[in-house]
Amino acid sequence: MNRIELQHVTYTYAHAEAPALRDVTLSVASGEVKLVTGASGCGKTTIMRLANGLAPQILGGRLEGKVSIDGLDASETPVALLSEHIGTLFQDPEEQFFALNVRDEVAFALQCRGLPREEIGARVERAAETLGIAPLLGQSILTLSEGEKQKVGLAAILALGPQALVLDEPSANLDPESTESLARTIGELKRRGSAILIVDHRLYWLKDVVDEVLVMSEGRIAARGPFEMLRDEPLRRRYGLRLSCVDDVRRTLPRIEVRAFGEPLERGAAERLRVESLRFAHPDADPIFEGVSFAVPEGITALIGPNGSGKTTLARILTGLHRAEGRFEVDGDRLAARSLMSRAGLVLQNADHQLQMRTVREEVAAAVRAARLAEAKREKKGLLSRISLAKPNGEDGVRADKILRSLRLEGLSSRHPQSLSGGEKQRLVIGCAIAKSPSILVLDEPTSGLDGENMRVIADILRSEASAGRAVFLITHDLELLARSDRALDMEDAAAACRRSRSRISAAMKGSVETSPTSF
Repeated sequence: MNRIELQHVTYTYAHAEAPALRDVTLSVASGEVKLVTGASGCGKTTIMRLANGLAPQILGGRLEGKVSIDGLDASETPVALLSEHIGTLFQDPEEQFFALNVRDEVAFALQCRGLPREEIGARVERAAETLGIAPLLGQSILTLSEGEKQKVGLAAILALGPQALVLDEPSANLDPESTESLARTIGELKRRGSAILIVDHRLYWLKDVVDEVLVMSEGRIAARGPFEMLRDEPLRRRYGLRLSCVDDVRRTLPRIEVRAFGEPLERGAAERLRVESLRFAHPDADPIFEGVSFAVPEGITALIGPNGSGKTTLARILTGLHRAEGRFEVDGDRLAARSLMSRAGLVLQNADHQLQMRTVREEVAAAVRAARLAEAKREKKGLLSRISLAKPNGEDGVRADKILRSLRLEGLSSRHPQSLSGGEKQRLVIGCAIAKSPSILVLDEPTSGLDGENMRVIADILRSEASAGRAVFLITHDLELLARSDRALDMEDAAAACRRSRSRISAAMKGSVETSPTSF
């Protein structure tokens, strides 16, 4: 039985002149997994929106042809009813969260359907065990990493038990181990008879579960066939695809030495960042870092470790967003923790958190002006001079245009940032970070949601920034991008240093108490 079926579908968004899809025919039967891939803007996401009824029911537009889910007309069946037959995991799982607690989130839709409490509890536990998030059920969603949020979103869908699934970039925020686990989960769902349509740029992790690959280009299916066809390099290059086979370089990358309390940290000739006796803890929690020290030279340093190991926390510390205890040096200058932001550029995992201007060009130009103002403050220029520098000038636009061209965004310069695709937003915030000409550049999953061609563009830009003498920190689970790194700072090494520090500090305090004179 074809649970998902598109028959000669052409779809045009409201207010758009050209169709987003042109004469697309595909089907996914029970026990099948199909992958839709292609360059950004090729129509992948539109297929997903048609399958779950968002287009045209919510988004409007004009549909020609027919979309069926379990035999129901997806353009006319109410979305709420359609969701009982097909579950959707969005690229950004926060878009579909309703609760603040993990258990409540997984149970939310089940409660809305009026299921008995005992059945809800059993379904929640079963879905959590399937995805390995049972230990997270009592946690606040606000404390989760992006990868953990992705697992929670998928658990909430699995708990509903739909027989058809649409997954939008499901591996985007997962570490390689979790990605392998997800592939096994998809394989098990396939064996149980689920029909699964996956929209993804990353390819390698699906090689053992996909029955057919559909390559999209300009709204059409340009190529289709078994997974093995993706081994054709000319085909991948032609359509901007990722690699079909990727090596895991995490174990072979040279390591940054991480020292504990009382262990000497030697100075290096090309040192760009030095952190000594780092200590940080979230409120009412044990320290994540305790007496940790390390030094990083210019080049690309990957921060590696599983979801929730503290990579993003360290990134926020190094850019001044989290105030931590310790000593910090950038390019030999001793800085207070609050001053790190003036010397660092940060690209957050969720690009929406960094976009605030009316147009793409204004977004980058504002970052250029902010960089000029920060430089004036460092040079201790007077207030009147800083006020003058804060005003827009022609040079801002020239530099902004140059950055947009390097990121292939010049054709979108007049668009509102929030109207861009996820990949386009990601490239835009990278451009804003580069505009600061920072000594430290920190990027949290910068290629999440990017196709192969744009991933290579970002990798080349990071290499250019590293060659200019910057310390580039890269938080990524993207094995293709990770291969471009010079070295790694392993969060497991930081955790081990933290444990040694606690042991040394405890021993020192115990010794101090034992040798101190009594007061009575």
